[in-house]
Amino acid sequence: MQAGRQTPVRLILGKFRTKAQLASFLSSKLCSDSTQWIQMLQDPFRYDSVSLGPELQMALYLPNTYEMYWTVEPKAFQSRILKEFKVFWTSRRMAQAERVGLHPFEVITLASIVEEETQYKPERPVVAGVYLNRLRIGMPLQADPTLKFAAQDFALRRIGKNQIAISSPYNTYKVKGLPPGPICTPSADAIDAVLQGQMHSFLYFCADPTRPGTHRFAATWSQHQQNAGAYHRWLNRRGIR
Repeated sequence: MQAGRQTPVRLILGKFRTKAQLASFLSSKLCSDSTQWIQMLQDPFRYDSVSLGPELQMALYLPNTYEMYWTVEPKAFQSRILKEFKVFWTSRRMAQAERVGLHPFEVITLASIVEEETQYKPERPVVAGVYLNRLRIGMPLQADPTLKFAAQDFALRRIGKNQIAISSPYNTYKVKGLPPGPICTPSADAIDAVLQGQMHSFLYFCADPTRPGTHRFAATWSQHQQNAGAYHRWLNRRGIR
């Protein structure tokens, strides 16, 4: 104890949807309290040519296992995370980001939506391809997970008029383009799904009631309406409002 020697803590970062969740987790594992971690996540700083405000701070905290000393200060912790972030963004990933026309922070923001849309990994590049298609033609993303984030109600099972009417930069039904920052800390798998987004003609998708956890994809509005109708009837039969 006199020498100050410590055994590093194995810190396993998973998926977090809000800064408050991440700050609470860090304060439970490391010595600083949650107010200090929240302050760290709110303070803006620059990464290369990008100014990271509070909305983009969560983009740095990639789910992974890190070794840290229990006494690490928030700013030192942030510097370590930043080094790991730079290691993650290899020249290959940077080239893939350029190919899809997105900055790494935009990739992470879109990956956070993909992460929330589907846990079925084989489908993620297809879902990412839908959103990339919408971005290319200037179509609103209309991503339901962003409405849950805007409402701060992550248990919503059905999106309705009340959610679509929310005034928020995270309401991608009203605001074109990507939201200001990620709606969760996405996995490497979701990030790579965006970087390797499947090239196709789909512009729409909805849950497939016959194969839970998967989706039906469509290139036209009329086909999507058929798919969505089947899903809504399935929800109605189960009394999900």
